[in-house]
Amino acid sequence: MLKSFFNRILKKILKKYLDNKVLSLAYTHFLTGRSYYKNIKKIVDVEYKAFSQNGEDGIIDYLLYSLEIEKPNFVEIGVGDYSECNTRLLFDRTACKGLIVDCINDFEKKVMKNVKTWKGDLTIVESIVSSKNILDILNQKGFDKNVDLFSLDIDGVDYWLLKKLPNNFSKIVVLEYNSVFGPKLEVTVPNLDNFNRSDYHYSHLCFGASLKAFINLMLKKNFIFVGTNLSSCNAFFVSKDYINKVNLDLPNNEDISKYTNSFIRESRAKNGVLNYLSGNERINEIKNCEIINLKEDQTKRIKLKDLL
Repeated sequence: MLKSFFNRILKKILKKYLDNKVLSLAYTHFLTGRSYYKNIKKIVDVEYKAFSQNGEDGIIDYLLYSLEIEKPNFVEIGVGDYSECNTRLLFDRTACKGLIVDCINDFEKKVMKNVKTWKGDLTIVESIVSSKNILDILNQKGFDKNVDLFSLDIDGVDYWLLKKLPNNFSKIVVLEYNSVFGPKLEVTVPNLDNFNRSDYHYSHLCFGASLKAFINLMLKKNFIFVGTNLSSCNAFFVSKDYINKVNLDLPNNEDISKYTNSFIRESRAKNGVLNYLSGNERINEIKNCEIINLKEDQTKRIKLKDLL
């Protein structure tokens, strides 16, 4: 009993030390790196990981700094326990205002173990998010306008949720996409209630939408695609109203193959164990899954193999 108590105390002390070290290193990195931002042509050149899954922290800092946003209002949907996500560093560093949403049990309690919520104005909502309730959540919590950064990663019906949002709903947007669908298909999973990627297909590979689907939808909402992270899983967009503030070489939307060339091997076998499929093995594994071809009838489900 006593040993368990001291182990918990030790873990808390170690976690606090490591978190503070990560913050300190991030501060130093950004203070040094910002002097080079005006020369940046590709967002992958500013990748930096503090609390994000990959290098999103660095890209977000670059975009916010370029748009001259010091204390951003943010929305992030799909954050887990807030230990590894796209806005934790922002909240810790700038003590800003934000809304985070996730459906995990005891969400607020788990978040409070990772950040000092008193440091800023952080609204925490435990809810399954869908195209049916996204606008209500944003309106009720006061994040229906004046949003600087919007991040979405729910491993499911992301496209349908995004479709419900108005034009110019944020200045900067981060969207997780499914690179398995490749560069040419404009597809998404159907708009199903309580979508779960592991239930939809045992491989965990059929979820979300293709990059092309998001690019075309975001163009309609007045956003410009500015690139992805090196892992080819998160796409970044800037409102057309602010695109003149970034000095990037913008991607050619007619050839996005390099942005879907992902080597992530997270597939599962039927028994739930990682089986590390790669290349075309991944899309072949889900070829019998039902998807929506957004170039045609958006209510009709077809087999993925019909488009291959």
